[in-house]
Amino acid sequence: MSEAGPVVLMGNARPPAQPRGDVARWLQRVIPKGKTLVTSVPYLWLLFFFLIPFVIVLKISFSDTQIAMPPYQPLFSWAADQVLQVKLHLSNFAFLVQDDLYWMAYLTSLKVAALSTLLCLVIGYPFAYFLARSRPDIRPGLLMLLMLPFWTSFLLRVYAWIGLLKANGVINNVLMAMGIIDTPIGMMNTTFAVYIGIVYSYLPFMILPLYSNLEKHDNTLLEAANDLGAGPIRSFLRITLPLSKDGIVAGSLLVFIPAVGEYVIPTLLGRTDQLMIATLLYNEFDRNRQWPTACAVAIAMLLVLIVPIMIFQHFQNKELKAAKR
Repeated sequence: MSEAGPVVLMGNARPPAQPRGDVARWLQRVIPKGKTLVTSVPYLWLLFFFLIPFVIVLKISFSDTQIAMPPYQPLFSWAADQVLQVKLHLSNFAFLVQDDLYWMAYLTSLKVAALSTLLCLVIGYPFAYFLARSRPDIRPGLLMLLMLPFWTSFLLRVYAWIGLLKANGVINNVLMAMGIIDTPIGMMNTTFAVYIGIVYSYLPFMILPLYSNLEKHDNTLLEAANDLGAGPIRSFLRITLPLSKDGIVAGSLLVFIPAVGEYVIPTLLGRTDQLMIATLLYNEFDRNRQWPTACAVAIAMLLVLIVPIMIFQHFQNKELKAAKR
């Protein structure tokens, strides 16, 4: 009778477990490095595509114009005995205040941007409210229709408005065919056309923050107000409108900030005698070759916009904190 040796079942064998303390220490070393790597990407992006170009523009704004290439004098130069000279010219910024053309262009840009923002708010708030109160099954389709214009080029959409607003365009032809007007209405190259183009182009930027805010509202508050005798208008003014303040501010700034520096729409649809700041900036750079003055205009425009940008950042942080709760 043979002796049987021990039987070892290898299928159920398990590798020895790692000590939990070693894994925890390894995670503590790896996770901070991963966070640093992820957060460094946007900082590098801002460094190379915002901070460095801003410093270059700021340097040119303190230079003096010359007929050469590049069309500005160097800010730093070496004198005798290896002495570094720094020549700062403040005349470019003083020229913006002294010449009526520049500050009138600033005022025109601010006026057009403010009124366009107000029109976007008046048109966009009812649409955002309807979108937030619509059935969940049709809401994705409505959002897709809202974002559909972004699938085509911005320049093509502006050119499409030329075909609609010109004297022999679609709108005038339809009105004349219906007998409403006898002669074409002059809509092209007017301030009205600029407002139409800006409102059409930037309306989604107003609707989306408003929709994101209105969707989070608690509808039981409106039901409680109704039970207490408040009508729809009073409930809206006392509950819905105050709660949507953050969305109104965010949407308004998303429209106002780019509308101030809008170039394509005023150039294609606006009047030739009404300069906005972006058009003036292009003329100084390309046609007049006054790069220092143009850089001073850009720096001044940035200083004008830095206040609404800070306000937008404040309300965006509030939205993020409210979303985390």
